Amino acid sequence: MKATELQVEGAYVFTPDVFRDERGFFVSPFQQSDLVETIGRPLFPVAQMSLSQSRRGVVRGIHYTRTPPGVAKYVHCPQGQALDIIIDLRVGSPTFGKWDSVVLDREEAKAVYIPLGMGHMFVALTDDTVVSYMLSGQYVADNELAITPFDPELDLPIPKNIEPIMSPRDTVAPTVAQALEQGLLPDYQQSLRLHDAL
Repeated sequence: MKATELQVEGAYVFTPDVFRDERGFFVSPFQQSDLVETIGRPLFPVAQMSLSQSRRGVVRGIHYTRTPPGVAKYVHCPQGQALDIIIDLRVGSPTFGKWDSVVLDREEAKAVYIPLGMGHMFVALTDDTVVSYMLSGQYVADNELAITPFDPELDLPIPKNIEPIMSPRDTVAPTVAQALEQGLLPDYQQSLRLHDAL
């Protein structure tokens, strides 16, 4: 498995070997030993695993969890194709406001490790796109926050050839600057401490 650090500090994309033959293919999108070698620790204890199914054009996010408690994620796409985007929302981080993107699909079986305090979103590029999440914490509605994916300061690479389909919550979400002004964004040092304690 190949690990590549993304432009946001602490986030990685993992690209596993895919073994193909006349029957189909076999792949392991998560391998603990490679994660430990890359980030120096095992994956966080998994508190919840979730799946979402989306049709082409669905935009989910930018989502993040109030910190504390915060939630780290390990994400992959076992069906379809998604443009996955990670945004550093940790105030005080050397990469605050920066983002990176990865195309996740079944063929390459890439996965993304997203540390606590980051924003996460994806755009479904095909119908019946399934995204799988391993989470360090369980979903608590009151702790789940959002930033608009159309924040002009972020200028995210949302494809122009799709008609975005969004939830009501994501449609009215604030910009990064508005969330910062309201004191809603995670603190960098606190996020690191909480992540280390997972």
